[in-house]
Amino acid sequence: MNLDADAAYLVVKARDARFDGRLFVGVTSTGIYCRPICRVRTPKRENCRFFETPAQAEAQSFRPCLKCRPEIAPGPGLAWSVMDASRTLARQAADWLDAQSASGEAPSLAQLAERLGVSDRHMRRIFQAEHGVTPVQYLQTRRLLLAKQLLTDTRMPVSQVALASGFTSLRRFNAAFAESYRMSPTRLRGDAADDDIDVPLDAVTMSLGFRAPYDVTRLTRFLSQRAIPCVEAVEGLRIRRTVRAGVIADTPGWIDAEFQPATSRVRMAFSPNWVGASARVAAAVRRWLDLDATPQTIGDALSALPGDEGLRLPGSLDAFELAVRAVLGQQVTVAAARTLARRVVERFGTPLATPWTDVNIAFPDPQLIATTPVERIAELGIIRTRANAIIEIAKAWPELSQRLAGGASPEPLIEALCALPGIGPWTAHYIAMRAMSWPDAFPPNDVAVLKAMKQLFDTTSQREADAVAAAWRPWRAYAVLRLWNSLETTP
Repeated sequence: MNLDADAAYLVVKARDARFDGRLFVGVTSTGIYCRPICRVRTPKRENCRFFETPAQAEAQSFRPCLKCRPEIAPGPGLAWSVMDASRTLARQAADWLDAQSASGEAPSLAQLAERLGVSDRHMRRIFQAEHGVTPVQYLQTRRLLLAKQLLTDTRMPVSQVALASGFTSLRRFNAAFAESYRMSPTRLRGDAADDDIDVPLDAVTMSLGFRAPYDVTRLTRFLSQRAIPCVEAVEGLRIRRTVRAGVIADTPGWIDAEFQPATSRVRMAFSPNWVGASARVAAAVRRWLDLDATPQTIGDALSALPGDEGLRLPGSLDAFELAVRAVLGQQVTVAAARTLARRVVERFGTPLATPWTDVNIAFPDPQLIATTPVERIAELGIIRTRANAIIEIAKAWPELSQRLAGGASPEPLIEALCALPGIGPWTAHYIAMRAMSWPDAFPPNDVAVLKAMKQLFDTTSQREADAVAAAWRPWRAYAVLRLWNSLETTP
């Protein structure tokens, strides 16, 4: 996005939430940068400088606002919608640096360039062109903002915040914080987490922002209908679930997320043993709940369909769990698939201590399923061919999981899944749609989609449906959700 300063100032004056996370304003008279929705007095136009990312603002020596908190702003949106190859690579590089921000290790930019299939020099050049800062500057900003968030939202000791944010020592953390923000980390302490959701005192708590509108009811209903008992529970605005070891961190844990629509935030808490993976937890929850979506952009593309702009694409915290659930759902109802998944969890899952009695089992590890005789799965009432497909997915998971890396193209994953026995194109596309948060997924021969499109557009085949759906790219997955929902209200 090329910023027009006069247009950007109008956004700030209007406090337009559509640009939250996509635009930041630095005020020269205060040395502070804000989100466009900040409720402080609107600064004078001549004192404003506009940036696309926090890293750009901090590279110009602006400090983050303590009121609107740029660190919790939604992300700029998915890189899938970026059609230019160089910009897509730059976004993928940023995603990789986000994942590395709390690792405490110095990222290898040469390794990143090799991963993206370009030279180190070219990667640095396109990154600077897209983000306005170097990769090192970008990474430093991510670490400092994570630290600011943990200092504000949690009761963690400052020394623990330093390590959790990717700094190798408290001395380096204090020096970086003082240099960039011109204050000590302890200044951000105080009544941290006083508005926490009802979770144990030792839980790590964080706030994550999203762009309104957000149809929380639709998303929670979707997840509730598919929630596996003992693994996930949805109650009103709150979602609680377990996550097996190896998905977010080396140890299993739990997440508790509560929507706060009035402030366009999600307040989440998670296992204290995941404190060192705080950045990964936040990124995973953002994808899971689609917090970085740009609802107006998507809504404009889908104006020919029933539904509103608040619809979100439900993602997944555990791609293997989703893949198994997708196979169990082949040619059966959502409720029947949920029952079968519960049986799998009760037999093969791992008990996990959580603050709740109804969410206390982690989904089975693929290594366990891969070595399980097909008869033991089939005797749960699962058709043998599907039981075998689940085992084949588990056996192939070490390779499949590599194709799920951030920024990866969905086509290799779909191709690898379709090569497995019992996995057809619809199942593979559905897994990619939710496990990769692929916004342009359009599962072929979806019975409900074809029925809805016949009612709405009088299409009679998949080919005709594809032709109509071409106008919805790159947001066809959201179109799929709207089409499914349309059948709920159509006589």
